[in-house]
Amino acid sequence: MKRLTCVLLASAVLSSCGPAAPASKGAPVGLVFDVGGRGDKSFNDGAYRGLEKAKAELGVEFAYKEPTNADREAALRSMAEGGSSLVFGVGFLFTDSICVLAKDFPSQKFACIDYDLGAKPQVPANVSAIRFREEEGAFLVGAIAGLATKSNKVGFVGGMDIPLIHKFRAGYEAGAKAVNPGCEVIVNFAGLTPEAFKDPVKGKELAKAQYGAGADIIFHASGSTGNGVFEEAKERNKAAGKAACFVIGVDSDQWEEGGHVLTSMIKRVDVAVFDTIRSWKDGRFTAGAHEFGLKEDGVGYVRDAKNQALVTDEIEAKVQALRKEIIEGKRTVPSK
Repeated sequence: MKRLTCVLLASAVLSSCGPAAPASKGAPVGLVFDVGGRGDKSFNDGAYRGLEKAKAELGVEFAYKEPTNADREAALRSMAEGGSSLVFGVGFLFTDSICVLAKDFPSQKFACIDYDLGAKPQVPANVSAIRFREEEGAFLVGAIAGLATKSNKVGFVGGMDIPLIHKFRAGYEAGAKAVNPGCEVIVNFAGLTPEAFKDPVKGKELAKAQYGAGADIIFHASGSTGNGVFEEAKERNKAAGKAACFVIGVDSDQWEEGGHVLTSMIKRVDVAVFDTIRSWKDGRFTAGAHEFGLKEDGVGYVRDAKNQALVTDEIEAKVQALRKEIIEGKRTVPSK
C-alpha cells in the first residue's frame, strides 16, 4: 500500500539519506523509496522488484536511496546531479519535489509512483505520472472478505488518512457489501502524517480493537504498520489453537507473514517501474499521466496453491465474475 509510498532517486546530506545500492554513483536509473523503505514487504519492495527485473532483463544498472521525510528533494537531486538519466520517486509525497527537479534538470527524465494530480494537475514535460486504480483491486479483496467472513464483520486498517488510502477503503467496503449487504466494515487509520505508514505498534493496537469487536478478517493498506496487524492475528490464532483471525495483505503477496493471510491485494508497482524503464531505454519515454487498473493488470489479488483452500472455487468464481464486470465497464467502483 495503495496501499498508495516513496519514489526516486548535497554532499552534506547524503549520509542522512540512507545507504545507496552497490551500483556506482551515476547509475543510469535512480530511485528513492517511500516511507518504510526497502524491506517493507509491500509497496517499496514492489518497486525494488521492478528495478531488479530491469537489471536482469534489460541490463540497466540502478542505485537507490531511503530518505527521511525532510530530504526527499535532496535525495532526488543527488541522483540527478550524479548523472542518473531516469529518476523515480516512489510515493505521492514526492510529487512536489519531482516537479521542482524536472524544471531544474529538463534534459533528464523523472517518474513518480502515485503522483498526486490533485496537487499538481499540470504534469511537467519530462515526468511520467504513474497512478493506480487501487479501488478496483480493493473491491475484489473486499468481495473475498465478504464471502469468507464467518462473523459478518470485517475490518480495514489504513495508514495515513488521505484520499489515496481512502481509495483502498472505498473499494474494499463496496466489494464486501456487493456480495454481502449485511456485512459490517470497521474502519480505522493509523494517523495523519507519513509516520502512519511505519508504526507497527499502532497497527497492532488497531487490529486488536477490530478483532475484539468481532471482525475476523482485516485488510490493511498501511505499509509496515501492517506488520502489527499480522502480529496480532498470529497471536490470537496461537492462543485459540486455530486460524480464526485473518489478514488481507497489500501491494505485494504477503503470504509469508503466516497461514493467517487470506489473500493479498496486488498493486503492480514492479510492472510500472519496469515498463517505465523499458520505455525509457527504448527511447519511447512518454510524459504525462499513466494509470494502471484491472484492465492493465496493474492491480489484482492473489489466489494460488497456497491459499486456494481459503479462497475456495466458489468464492473465486464469484470474484472473477465481478472482475469481468469491472473490466468491461459494467460495474463502477467508488474511489472515495
